[in-house]
Amino acid sequence: MTSHSLTSPTPAVAPRTGRDVARVVTVAVSAVIAVAVSFLGSGAVAGTPVAEAAGGALASDATAVAPGGAAFSIWTLIYVGLIALAVWQLLPAHHTDPRQRELGWWIAASMLLNALWIGAIQIDQVGLSVVVIVALLAVLVRVFLGLTATAPASRLEAVVVDGTMFVYLGWVAVATVANTAAALNSADIDPFGWGADIWAVVILAVVAAVSVVVAFAGRGRLAVAAAMAWGLGWIAVGRTADDGWNSTPAAVAAAVAAVVAVVAAVAVRIATDRGRMRTPARHRNAGATAA
Repeated sequence: MTSHSLTSPTPAVAPRTGRDVARVVTVAVSAVIAVAVSFLGSGAVAGTPVAEAAGGALASDATAVAPGGAAFSIWTLIYVGLIALAVWQLLPAHHTDPRQRELGWWIAASMLLNALWIGAIQIDQVGLSVVVIVALLAVLVRVFLGLTATAPASRLEAVVVDGTMFVYLGWVAVATVANTAAALNSADIDPFGWGADIWAVVILAVVAAVSVVVAFAGRGRLAVAAAMAWGLGWIAVGRTADDGWNSTPAAVAAAVAAVVAVVAAVAVRIATDRGRMRTPARHRNAGATAA
């Protein structure tokens, strides 16, 4: 028996095509658009800060599940990550990367939807912003499933691609809840007449449950959990601020949900790593590095 019979040949990667070039350029341009439009949302150059736009519908004290103001600083990390990702995939060595071929267009779509969301808020369309952010969340879930199905080829890819998109997903998951609550509050809609506190507890319990599902689906991706915990933690802070929407039930529910998100991810990650250690090396997924 020869050594060639013991190993499988490395699958050949199809040569670069015009579609690869179009995808790479689209991702790069989408990243530039997302960052440029973000200046509208910050009010730094033009536009109105998101917290002040749409009559303050998304202010830190607008609803019982609105994150405290400092929560939105996570966008700096996300935008830096998106730019790094765009630059990384521009490198010739990554033009034919199988993961980018599968997910690059989706990643570009997430950036453009983010820009569209800011635009919707700038024109006071809170209802439209919910539609956009739900679409954004769906796109990020698609990217998440694609990235967790295959391992990154390097630590750098794990951080720049997986890490960025997982933080993006975790934050948008929490932001979707806050955005939906803001839209309902703006329209004076209170389903079943339960009141803000009860709805906050129910919604945050659902978010906690979702974080557990995500932990299992992603085999304990810590970046997703960290971003969700960040948003949930700032919801808790916002509900205890003297000058904000004060709600002890919502604060406790948000804090518990944040802990659940982190504990679930860590527990699943530990279990996954232990299982991988028991698996013979030849059967392991090459690069099971998880962000």
